[in-house]
Amino acid sequence: MPKDVVAEEARRRRRPTRQGTVLSERLIVETALRMVREHGGAGLTARRLGAALGADPSTLYRYFDGMDGLTLAIGEELIGRALAGWVPTGRWREDLRSLGLRIHGAYLAHPQAALLTASRVTGRPREIAADEAILGSLRGAGFGDEDAVRIYHAYIDQCLAFAALDAGSLALTEQARESDEERWESTYARLPAGTYPNIAATAGLLAARMPQSAYPVALDMLLESAERELAGARGGAGARRRPTGRPAAP
Repeated sequence: MPKDVVAEEARRRRRPTRQGTVLSERLIVETALRMVREHGGAGLTARRLGAALGADPSTLYRYFDGMDGLTLAIGEELIGRALAGWVPTGRWREDLRSLGLRIHGAYLAHPQAALLTASRVTGRPREIAADEAILGSLRGAGFGDEDAVRIYHAYIDQCLAFAALDAGSLALTEQARESDEERWESTYARLPAGTYPNIAATAGLLAARMPQSAYPVALDMLLESAERELAGARGGAGARRRPTGRPAAP
């Protein structure tokens, strides 16, 4: 049976730690984010986190259901940062584009944390708020529920998949990342046209584009496809509603 959620105020440790700070869920998450950035996901342990906070590691379990619960809280924090300051305009495509870029950007600001959390479902308030906003934009635009869920699924998975992919590159050492990027010029640009005509013809474009994230382009393609689908559905419905025998208005 799952444990009852205890309110933050009830869980807060009143007595300062050895470092003179009062623990809170937010402080623990921010400290964990810093540790993940510095040491990677494998370096985040209760013992190390307790030492960083100046608290006994067991104290963390007053706030989270184990280290996995802390991982979910980190994911929730990244989503929350994406939502901070985002205000929907009512223009569904513009809203979904801006929110997608915000989520992607929030994860890439913490690439090691993105690798740790992008595939997780937190079920926490800010994640739920993001999902509600996405579905609300789609349903408000006129998509039926099945189509709204289908497009939502593709939209959020695309966003998080690119976040994980791009975070993987950012998490590499600078030397490894530069080596990968230079390979488009050192290897691909020198392939013989007789054997690889298509690569040779586009080598310069490949070298310029491939080090960049493809997420904005992929996001636009997804939203354009959804917009065409919506327009087609509306056009078809309008055609079905026109009385037979009467020509459509020009």
